[in-house]
Amino acid sequence: MATFHFDLVSPEKLAFSGEVDQVDIPGAEGDFGVLAGHAPVIAAIRPGILTVTAGSERQKIIVLGGLAEVSEKGLTVLADVATSIEELDRARFAETISEMEEKLKEHEGSELDNALERLDHFKSIQQELTSTAMH
Repeated sequence: MATFHFDLVSPEKLAFSGEVDQVDIPGAEGDFGVLAGHAPVIAAIRPGILTVTAGSERQKIIVLGGLAEVSEKGLTVLADVATSIEELDRARFAETISEMEEKLKEHEGSELDNALERLDHFKSIQQELTSTAMH
């Protein structure tokens, strides 16, 4: 399988840089996969789990929004936050979800819709983490 260069950058660090076979991205308009030779595109990323495949290795990284750019140079993801599943403090993540639920009553209208959507994304990450831990 052909490889391509992938960089995952967050404000805190360069979370990943290297040659990969495939990257699956939680896009704002739907999840999508990138392989070598993918057409150029810029896409918004929603909170979710990004999966990097290099050879037989698969690495899952939690991203909390950002942008993905596919170009002739490869793929660059500029994530608001990027944390590997191994580094995630699951108890703190659960607390964040509880805090988000509590703050829902402070929102109304489209602001409430956005808060509910973000909460749903966080809960889906938590659900995938729970199912991943069981396998």
